[in-house]
Amino acid sequence: MSEVAFEPLTPLALLERTVRVFPDRTAVVYGDVRTPYSQFADRVGRFAGALRRAGVGPGDRVAMLAPNIPELLEAHFAVLRVGAVLVAINTRLNASEVGYILDHSGASVVIADVELADRVSGAPGGLAANPLLVNLPDPVAGLSGSPLDGPSFAEFIDGAEILPIEGPISDELSLTSINYTSGTTGQPKGVMYTHRGATLNALSEVVVHKLDRDSVFLWTLPMFHCNGWCFPWAVCAAGGTHVMLRATEPARIIELIRSEKVTHFNGAPTLMLMIAEAPEAQGVRFDPKVRVATGGSPPSPTLLARMEELGISVTHLYGLTETYGPHVFCDMQAEWEGLDVVGRAKVMSRQGVPYPLHNHLRVADDQMRDVPADGKTMGEVMMRGNNVMKGYYDDPKATEEAFRGGWFHSGDLGVVHPDGYIELRDRKKDIIISGGENISTI
Repeated sequence: MSEVAFEPLTPLALLERTVRVFPDRTAVVYGDVRTPYSQFADRVGRFAGALRRAGVGPGDRVAMLAPNIPELLEAHFAVLRVGAVLVAINTRLNASEVGYILDHSGASVVIADVELADRVSGAPGGLAANPLLVNLPDPVAGLSGSPLDGPSFAEFIDGAEILPIEGPISDELSLTSINYTSGTTGQPKGVMYTHRGATLNALSEVVVHKLDRDSVFLWTLPMFHCNGWCFPWAVCAAGGTHVMLRATEPARIIELIRSEKVTHFNGAPTLMLMIAEAPEAQGVRFDPKVRVATGGSPPSPTLLARMEELGISVTHLYGLTETYGPHVFCDMQAEWEGLDVVGRAKVMSRQGVPYPLHNHLRVADDQMRDVPADGKTMGEVMMRGNNVMKGYYDDPKATEEAFRGGWFHSGDLGVVHPDGYIELRDRKKDIIISGGENISTI
């Protein structure tokens, strides 16, 4: 294909365009520090230059163990800029689990928040790849020091060349990141994301959640989780503002929503419940409304009613690490908007329909036949397309099993309603079979 008519997709292009169009708009807020997009691009470029100076190149893995602070957001672009692969590690894991991920991914550079550094230094038996260790202090949180045997982040990037954002990407199917699953059954698996998948999923987030240049996104969702559902790239694509949050404290969340005029945040229903029950939320109503995307169990009528009292509009999602986060959302029909809160909670219990660019979704039986759309017959939820992972890193057997029959097998059981909306019922491994009938533990 002519290069005039084709350019590989990459999240880097999303930032490059925003820096060009909105250089003076605020990209990042953390504490009292406000960073415009022009300066954010320079920080990303210097980070990328430091990685290149350290010998990091295409395909190398760069691991980060950090909460939602600006450097982790910058890594979502800087690591990609040198063709390397970001491994953002779950901050809730112990030293043994962190050590396994670092060894399995073969990370050549490990950047760790100083508060979490013991998860790296305490890895049983040390780290096989002998990576460069970089200490990441957090002056906003008052955290300093160098617990790891390596430079501070400031020393690591000092004097490095500032690389331009618009670096060439030769293959849109090359990796942006490896995200490790929880490992509830055996060791965690490394889920591989590509430049193409990350870009298209980010653009879908822009459409579904109505992100634009006036959007202010509060980072309540851990950025290590599916690369923050691709919102690091989505918010930058829209030219919106990232408000960083080191810890999810309800009082601080409410304070930031009001002071920064937050328009969007994401999180589980438990987060919404924490906010609803916070003393600081009593008598509060956000105006204009705040859009919240939630995964996990659907919000109850009681919680939904409380969110509406607070001026929070809830969108219910479903997806997996293997689908870049959300693949399905409950797209509200116009006639549902007029239902009472119980009626809306009932329709929102459905996980819904695919994202705009993720059309391939089905519920099928063990013979790969679609179940009838009767809202009763259960089958396994399956996906394929732009936002399904490339596969499991260094695990062809698990990849082959997950992709059998040409579809990604989610392991989740659900039904299809007559209107085409799916509704989850259980995990396949938890289902009870009695008298030849599938019975949900739910």
